[in-house]
Amino acid sequence: MRSSGDALRVALLGCGSVGSQVVRLLHEQADDLAARIGAPVELVGVAVRRPEARRDVEVPAGLLTTDAHGLVSSGVDVVVEVVGGIEPARGLILAALENGASVVTANKALLAEDGATLFEAAEKAGRDLYFEASVAGAIPILRPLRESLSGDRVRRVLGIVNGTTNYILDKMDSSGAGFTEALEEAQALGYAEADPTADVEGFDAAAKAAILASLAFHTRVVAADVHREGISDVSPRDVASARDMGCVVKLLAICDVTEGPEGPAVSARVHPAMIPRSHPLASVREAYNAVFVETEAAGQLMFYGPGAGGSPTASAVLGDLVTVARNRLNDVRGAGESSYAELAVQPIGQVQTRYHVSLDVDDRAGVLAAVALAFAEHGVSIQTVRQEGRGDDAQLVVVSHRAPDEALAATVEALRTMPEVRDVSSVMRVEGDGE
Repeated sequence: MRSSGDALRVALLGCGSVGSQVVRLLHEQADDLAARIGAPVELVGVAVRRPEARRDVEVPAGLLTTDAHGLVSSGVDVVVEVVGGIEPARGLILAALENGASVVTANKALLAEDGATLFEAAEKAGRDLYFEASVAGAIPILRPLRESLSGDRVRRVLGIVNGTTNYILDKMDSSGAGFTEALEEAQALGYAEADPTADVEGFDAAAKAAILASLAFHTRVVAADVHREGISDVSPRDVASARDMGCVVKLLAICDVTEGPEGPAVSARVHPAMIPRSHPLASVREAYNAVFVETEAAGQLMFYGPGAGGSPTASAVLGDLVTVARNRLNDVRGAGESSYAELAVQPIGQVQTRYHVSLDVDDRAGVLAAVALAFAEHGVSIQTVRQEGRGDDAQLVVVSHRAPDEALAATVEALRTMPEVRDVSSVMRVEGDGE
């Protein structure tokens, strides 16, 4: 067991918006961290690509290095990885574990693509792999799933886990802005990248959904298992129609256990959906995140807070660092991967959901009956239907009861071929109340 007087040596990979805030917090909170851990923490190196680049926080030049592999192999106790991406992050994390270091990472993309390799390496090395900062920034959601709720059975995880898309959809709802206008505002405020594809097309949220599903249901779920749709096709008319129903449009990560043809199966999906304004997630505004967890014994739990940004994410990193450092000091390991359930992943077509469908139709007798017949022929029951406008502007808005997604999708394709339907102008899933 290490002496409490010996400093724990920490290496940092990456010094961007998150990494620079990690450096700041390590410096400003050095005494508190030492008291909480039981030993001082010494930052011994910061691996960067360009040592000369300007940073939010001044880093002593003697700490900066371009030799990341040399740093993680130098006998440090903990490696903090905030580089992101797949490579070189994967190789660096594996090298750190092989050389006896525990690892704290914020790398959602790597965990969602190849988490199994990292967990197996950590198990083999007898070291910790912690990753709270990989999902929802400062919000403590992974550790509750991994530890606090380990004695319960999680039924569903429903979350807003991307601040960029939530900001855009919130502005579309509150101001009537279109997607492009709201995106430009998000970029001007620094909430969206110059290339916002990863956010607005749902890739970022899908990676987080894979991590949430894996932890909640003790099953390995990778990003490729997550059905993904973005928000770029969400129109002001969709948002207005949701408002007419007493709903709001959100990009949701939805993970649940459902009964499949061969027993229980995991469903993981990311897509825009209408949810009732009475739902707790409906009140999540601007760039905030929230995760709603439903369990068998504890019931419904809500986790809310800033989901991105250098300082909030660094807070989550430091929380993991304290835990990992304590474990090193006491020569113990924390919880590793739990994938004992090995549930199948249910394809989106088998998931039970509801559709909101807007149709531009001919304004004449028999159209509603023809539309209703198309739903009935695919085994889909209609919950509500209303007509808006007259003449050339006639529109039918249909909300279904729950049905398999493949049946609903087939219904929509059939509607597109009907002579009475000029256009299927909008299709969106509905979550929350209603059957």
